[in-house]
Amino acid sequence: MFPRRSAVPRSARDAARTRCPSARAAVGVAGAGAVAGAAALTIAHVAARAISGPFHPALAFDFTPFEVRVPQHELALTAADGSRLAAWWMPSPGATRTVILCHGHRGSRAQLLGIGPGLMRHGMNALLLGFRGSAGCGDGPQSLAWYEQQDLRAAIDYVHRERPDDEISVVGYSMGAAVALMVAATDERVATVVADSSFADMRGVITAAAASHARGLPVGPLVSLTDAVTQRRYGYAFDQVRPVDVVDRIPPRPLLLIHGDRDSVVPVSHLHDLAAAAPQAEVWELPGVDHCGAYFTDREGYIARVADFLQC
Repeated sequence: MFPRRSAVPRSARDAARTRCPSARAAVGVAGAGAVAGAAALTIAHVAARAISGPFHPALAFDFTPFEVRVPQHELALTAADGSRLAAWWMPSPGATRTVILCHGHRGSRAQLLGIGPGLMRHGMNALLLGFRGSAGCGDGPQSLAWYEQQDLRAAIDYVHRERPDDEISVVGYSMGAAVALMVAATDERVATVVADSSFADMRGVITAAAASHARGLPVGPLVSLTDAVTQRRYGYAFDQVRPVDVVDRIPPRPLLLIHGDRDSVVPVSHLHDLAAAAPQAEVWELPGVDHCGAYFTDREGYIARVADFLQC
């Protein structure tokens, strides 16, 4: 004779089958919660990698100063953590001001080939900086405006060393604008700043992006989970990148904030937060303009206004 099986169920699933419908429902909810949690964790890892993971353009082809026919020298710079950087140096004869230009997240210095030569023709030296991981540059810890601050400081060090009598200005776009604000707030060598389409705080801009891609998942917990993954894998936290907390340290040095009121990447509310934190800043808000679109609405007028501001 075989021993009689115990009447005590051996799993929660058995309990759900043998006791009551509510137990079955509880197991179902727990299972759904586990699935949702796993999905959220996967999304958080994907999002963290998209923000801060290693990145190189799929193709090495890009425009260079050759296309715009301006004199330039290729610069090799090194950030404090050893990351190798590339920049184009465009001298303007007799200039006493150097403008360092900073591109956006996952962009390249080639995107600055409109504004850079334009400012050079207005009598300024232009340094078009490539951030770590972008075309022509080496790898290094990448981020959304955290590690890239070292890159801008390396460019400032170069200009200060090679042209100690020049006034240094910084013009940045999107992430590059946030980098410009955070570095200028702590580096008095920067005399003038133009920040086009900057975010006020990293958590806020990530939350705005998550709201349009969350696919029904709760945005707040998803952003917090992405932040936790970012801290573990990439070594910095979202709340360490908050230009809004330091922008008030830039004035009385001139500061121009530019933003389109139809920005689909960095909501225009970020401009308003930055302007409230630094009420001495000049604000140029453009109606109907999307992210970093001010230049393209009137290239000549945009260059002229930025040049006039930098030379004021």
